[in-house]
Amino acid sequence: MKLSLLISTYEQPIALEKVLRGVSRQTRPPDEIFIADDGSADPTRALIAAWVRQAPCPVRHLWQEHHGFRKTILLNQAVAAATGHYLVFTDGDCVPHHRFIADHAQLAEPGFWVQGRRCYVQENWVPQFEAGRTPIWRWMLTDRITGAAKGLRLPWPLIFRNRKQRGIIGCNMAFWREDVLAVNGFDEAYLGRGIGPDSDLGTRVYNLGRQRKFVYGRAVVYHLNHAVLPRDNLDAKRLWLDQTIRTGRVRCERGLQQYLANPH
Repeated sequence: MKLSLLISTYEQPIALEKVLRGVSRQTRPPDEIFIADDGSADPTRALIAAWVRQAPCPVRHLWQEHHGFRKTILLNQAVAAATGHYLVFTDGDCVPHHRFIADHAQLAEPGFWVQGRRCYVQENWVPQFEAGRTPIWRWMLTDRITGAAKGLRLPWPLIFRNRKQRGIIGCNMAFWREDVLAVNGFDEAYLGRGIGPDSDLGTRVYNLGRQRKFVYGRAVVYHLNHAVLPRDNLDAKRLWLDQTIRTGRVRCERGLQQYLANPH
């Protein structure tokens, strides 16, 4: 199975560097990586250019000018360009466990998409956190990392198969590419930061007839906490998501199809 890793980022070069180090340590590297960059400045671009030379697989940096939060556009372009059968999504402030990709590959199952979890590195400890060096257990015992139940890789995973809304987060999810194509990818009608596009995608894949594997103890990421960024258009996005849930909508109107017809 060919697996593509898609990483979203915007103006967090320090966090992204830690994430890329985590990607470099994977026991099973992805087959290709797309970095969806919503308009970061030169430090991020220089970081990615330098890292590409020693990355474990081919890397493509997708960049657009920042005119508000428009991550869905880049993610759709990345999905359109991806050649993997299976797509793993994460964010540029979530450091993956060294078996993150191997776990997602093992969890992949036809008829399902996968929702992994995240634990939280407290903001004042983020500068000291390093993949492969930080003593995770000790940091959890001293509350430097919280959400321990979501941050431990267990001998056996806990998997709940369902179609629930609770816990849909874009920083740790995986889909078969053919399912994302069938629902026309992310809905670009969602504008601004905050709730919406990830839940909408998951819901439309539910409406396609798939279930979710809600997983604890595998495919762990460590979220590097930071100041809460402003959310936009929350009421409008909640109404649009409610409509997707209520109507059983499968395909969005403005999605990735436009990039398949005219690939970037």
